[in-house]
Amino acid sequence: MTNDNIQTNAFLGKNEIRAQFSQAMSAMYKEEVPAYGELMDLVADVNAASLEQDKDLRDQLTHTDGLDRITEERHGAIRVGTEKELFTLRRLFAIMGMEPVSYYDLSVAGIPVHSTAFRPVDEDDLNQNPFRIFTSLLRLELIEDEALRAAAQEVLDNREIFTIAALNLIDRAEAQGGLNAEDATQFVTEALETFRWHSKANIDKELYNRLHDEHRLIADIVSFHGPHINHLTPRTLDIDAVQVGMPQRGIDPKAVIEGPPQRKCPILLRQTSFKALEEKVFFKQADGKWEEGSHTARFGEIEQRGIALTPKGRTLYDELLDKTRAGVRAGEGIYEDLLVESFAAFPDTYEELRTEGLAFFRYSLTEKGVEISRSVGVSGTVDGLLEAGILRMDPIVYEDFLPVSAAGIFQSNLGDGGAEIVYSNPSQAAFEKALGAEILDELALYAELEQASLTRCLEKLSEKSLPSQEASEAA
Repeated sequence: MTNDNIQTNAFLGKNEIRAQFSQAMSAMYKEEVPAYGELMDLVADVNAASLEQDKDLRDQLTHTDGLDRITEERHGAIRVGTEKELFTLRRLFAIMGMEPVSYYDLSVAGIPVHSTAFRPVDEDDLNQNPFRIFTSLLRLELIEDEALRAAAQEVLDNREIFTIAALNLIDRAEAQGGLNAEDATQFVTEALETFRWHSKANIDKELYNRLHDEHRLIADIVSFHGPHINHLTPRTLDIDAVQVGMPQRGIDPKAVIEGPPQRKCPILLRQTSFKALEEKVFFKQADGKWEEGSHTARFGEIEQRGIALTPKGRTLYDELLDKTRAGVRAGEGIYEDLLVESFAAFPDTYEELRTEGLAFFRYSLTEKGVEISRSVGVSGTVDGLLEAGILRMDPIVYEDFLPVSAAGIFQSNLGDGGAEIVYSNPSQAAFEKALGAEILDELALYAELEQASLTRCLEKLSEKSLPSQEASEAA
C-alpha cells in the first residue's frame, strides 16, 4: 500500500476525500441527532482529562503519530438490502481509500445480516484519517416466510440508494484513476445523500409491521429510501468515564459496556451507547396520503480501542468470554463480576502480552538505538535489544470490530421485542461474491505492520536478518 497524500495528475488524494466525507457525515449526523453533539462534547472532555492525567498514554500516542487522529476518529454503520447495493458501496468507498476488512457473521446472535468493515489499511493512511464504515448486508434467505421474503425483495429491487450524479462520479473515478478537487467535492455531497435519514417510508404500515415482527433490523433495512447512517462513533480514551458521564448530561446509556473489562492495558475494543431514538415516520397509504407512525433504529455509540491481539490472544479472549457466559447461565453471578474474574487470566502488562505472543506491537529505535545505528551498529534478539534500551515497543491499535460486541450493541438498542429467531449460517464466499472483491484478513494486516516495523529497526541497526528461530519468535 502506498500513501497517496501527494497529488498525482491533479487528482485529490484519497485521504483528503475520506477526511472531507467523514467531516460532512459528522456534521449531518449532529444535525439529525442532537444528542450526538452532546456526546461528542463529553468524549472531548474525557479525552482531554485522560491525556492530562496519563503522561505515558500521551507519550505513546505522540510517539506513534496517533495523538492527532483521536479527535477525528469515527466509525459509522449502515445496513443494505441487496448485493447490487453492496457492490456499489465497495466501489464508492474505494474512492476514499477504504477497503473491506474482516468478515462478521451476526447471524449467530439472531441478526440476519453478515458484514464487513470498509477502512484504510496503510499505517500512514490510518493516522491521516481512520474513518471506518461497518457495512451489513441483509440475508433475506434466512427468512422462512416465503411471502414476506418476496414482498421485501420486491421493495428492495425497486429502490435506488445512490444519486445519478454519485454513480456517474464513481464511473469517472474508476475510468481516470481518481477525482480532481472539484469532482471530489461534488462526490462527497452526492455520496452523503445515500446515508441521509428519510422519514417517509417506501412501504405501508401493514408490511412494516410484518417485517418488524420478523426482526426489527429487517424493517429498518427494507422500509426506507436508503441505508441511513444508524450511528457515528467517536473514540474515547476512557469509556468508563464516558459511561458515568452520560446520565450527568441527560443521555441515557445502555446498562453494560460491551467487550472486555476495564484493564491497565486495553485490548481489542470496548463499546457503549445511548439508547436508540424513537422517531416519527410516515407510511404510504393506498390513497396516496401518509400515515404517521414511529421507528426505532438510530443510536449513539462510543468506543475505546486497545491493542490488537494475535490469533493466540484472540483464542484466549474467546475462551474467557465463553467462560463468563457459561457462569452467567449456571447462575454463578452477574455478568460484569464474572467477566472481571475470568479476565484475570489475561496478562495485563505489555511485556507479558509480548513475551506470551498474545498481542501485536510496533517497534522503533530509542534515542540510544538511533545513536548506535549511526556508529557501530548492533545485533541481537528482540528481547535483548529491548532489554538494552535500543528498541522500543508500542501497542498496535486494534482497528476493527468484535462481532459479538456489535451484536450486543444492536440487540440492546433495538429492544427486546420481536421474534426470538436464531440464525446461524455464515457464508463469507457468498458475501465476497456480492462484494465483488476478497475481504482482507485483519490478523494478517497486523502481523505485516509488526514485522515491517521490526525489519526497519533491524536494517537501521545493520542487523539485516535474525536467525530463523529468533525471527519466528519475534514475529
